[in-house]
Amino acid sequence: MERKILVSVIMPAYRCAGTIRQAIDSALAQDVPLELIVLDDQSPDELERVMAQYADDERVRYVRNERNLGAASSRNHGVELARGEYVAFLDADDWWAEGKLKKQLARMAQTKTVLCSTGRELVTPDGQLTGRVIGVKEQIAYRSLLRHNCINCSSVLLRTDVAREFPMEHEDSHEDYITWLGILKKYGQASAVDEPLLKYRLSSGGKSGNKLRSARMTYTAYRYAGFGPIRAAGLFCAYAVNGVAKYARAYLGGK
Repeated sequence: MERKILVSVIMPAYRCAGTIRQAIDSALAQDVPLELIVLDDQSPDELERVMAQYADDERVRYVRNERNLGAASSRNHGVELARGEYVAFLDADDWWAEGKLKKQLARMAQTKTVLCSTGRELVTPDGQLTGRVIGVKEQIAYRSLLRHNCINCSSVLLRTDVAREFPMEHEDSHEDYITWLGILKKYGQASAVDEPLLKYRLSSGGKSGNKLRSARMTYTAYRYAGFGPIRAAGLFCAYAVNGVAKYARAYLGGK
């Protein structure tokens, strides 16, 4: 009899041999029926050797891309392969707290939403917990999301059919943000669990690490989402103010 799968965890993997074990183990520790799809995006490090340690775990599916696709296209590939009713995204340098998926499934059942996020705790590049938490509202409306992307990709649990309806595109911008905006515009509010169930590793090498580059990409995301230059500029200003406030609250210990 085929094993029941409720959640498909999608994990793009590139230059992450040193961090991916913690990400994988945190996913496999979740107390829901799941599969983990690791998309090796032609990683040049020892990733294949690391993944060999999970070869006997039937929950783990290791897929090596024929060419380097980038994180967004790798996630889309994983969504197409998914056998679960829901998909969850987890980057290979982040990890989850125990019980994350179960709490999100309960929240989605309660609110009848198609997407659920969580709060996050910031982690140093070498993996040390900081105790600095970025919370999230338990109801996220489209208008609110326009001015502040409070949905972190590694925290998301999403109905699989909706993920296939809104694939991630435009890697020259914040492609996940464009996807969340499209989903909320059609389906209404998203939900969230306001607990730091995601441990989010800070990195200067990622898209969000270079703040000037991230700012340009945010403006570009608004343009891809269909807004004219003036409206996009106005939304970006609100986004920037909210972004500064978000990190200030985290570092000062508030919400």
